Amino acid sequence: MADRKVDLFVIGGGTAGLVASLIAAGAGARVVLAERSAAPGGDCLWTGCVPSKALIAAATRAHDMRTAPDVGIGRADPRIDFAAVMEHVRGAQRRLAPHDSSERLRSEGVEVVQGTARFTGERTAEVSGRTFRFRRAFIATGSRPAILPIPGIDEVDVLTNESVWDLRELPQRLVIIGGGPIGCELGQAFARLGSAVTLIEATDRLLGKEEPRAGSLVRERLESDGATVLAGARVSSVSAGRLEVEGHGDAPFDRLLVAAGRHAESDGLDLAAAGVETRQGKVTVDGHLRTSNRAVYAGGDVIGALPFTHVAAYHARTAAMNALFLTRRSVDHEAVPWVTFTDPEVARVGLSEDQARERWGERTTCVDFEYADLDRAVTAGQEHGFARLVGDRRGRLVGATIAAPAAGESIAELAVWVAKRGRIADVSQAVHAYPTFGEGPARAADEHLRRRFQRPAVRRVTRPVLTALRLASR
Repeated sequence: MADRKVDLFVIGGGTAGLVASLIAAGAGARVVLAERSAAPGGDCLWTGCVPSKALIAAATRAHDMRTAPDVGIGRADPRIDFAAVMEHVRGAQRRLAPHDSSERLRSEGVEVVQGTARFTGERTAEVSGRTFRFRRAFIATGSRPAILPIPGIDEVDVLTNESVWDLRELPQRLVIIGGGPIGCELGQAFARLGSAVTLIEATDRLLGKEEPRAGSLVRERLESDGATVLAGARVSSVSAGRLEVEGHGDAPFDRLLVAAGRHAESDGLDLAAAGVETRQGKVTVDGHLRTSNRAVYAGGDVIGALPFTHVAAYHARTAAMNALFLTRRSVDHEAVPWVTFTDPEVARVGLSEDQARERWGERTTCVDFEYADLDRAVTAGQEHGFARLVGDRRGRLVGATIAAPAAGESIAELAVWVAKRGRIADVSQAVHAYPTFGEGPARAADEHLRRRFQRPAVRRVTRPVLTALRLASR
């Protein structure tokens, strides 16, 4: 069969591949999307964001019933119908699947080819026996769960964030290895649904990439939900129904879930044939998402950057424009927000306090606001949480963390200020509706201004001015 010539050849039908394909087709380009599964949508729709948030929603309802006495409502012990919970999860997927379907893509002008793609040259690729000659290609193959090399783990039917959605019965005893976002989200959800959860993290705290205070707050909430948290603990061996934890003895389980990171999915692409370089399995790219082959771009989890759906979409928009129209748009990950959907939610954008202090030392600005002092939190009976704003030596906002209810909704405003190089004081000047959880960051900014006015150098300026104004008003 003769080579089919296309403007953009996309490998992978997850978020990055879908967004790039639709943008390119919308611009009039000839686009082919190669996806190995029968149903596009990728990790987000089938094994990640969508099912996990649907499960969390069910678990939150159960938690609200148990904690109703906190606001004067009679306690109710929820009866968990796990089969119905999982049907709720699948129902959410069914509702959203048409957005990512092959039919929708074809209606927008994208040719979808099912099969495993591989490069056959610097400008050619093959999938399902067909050869395509491309002007540009975009690698968006995502990532897969990492399985730790623990003795005996190969003898156990291990769950991952991909296979956990095949469960038909609620595990009575669930052990989770990994205290990152996936482990914490699923651990809390299953604990609230009634599983006896043990969460094991090798480092000394949960959510190790977040502010330490946020990880501590999430740990407190997990333990209040009945989960056992073992931090600074290493699993030495696994056997049927039991694993050995150094310094903690045995941890029995009915099901074992491993949530210990992910690996870039680049195997089988024959990247060497295209002259595309990798590092530890991750496709290497420059700031414009171009690989070592100037005709090939890559984005999303496969390049090993921030592993989030919205980042994959951001990469796709950038790469599609650069690939098709020879623009030189760059990606800026320091202004990208992300959220861990525990209770409380943990949202972050930009630098942490420690990262900022590595750059500016003692000239770094860091200010916290406690949600115990936020009217909306008090009226809702959800006073656990804080907002932290981090500024550089000039007072510009370079990072923020919110660990509180609705943190994911509140972080978007701060992401704009970080991207625009705004000052912490600017956050205070923006008017926020009252009473809302979104006021939290603004109250932190108010505290920043109050501290500035208390500085001796500032007082030396303000006092004479105030004195002069008082005299003038007599």
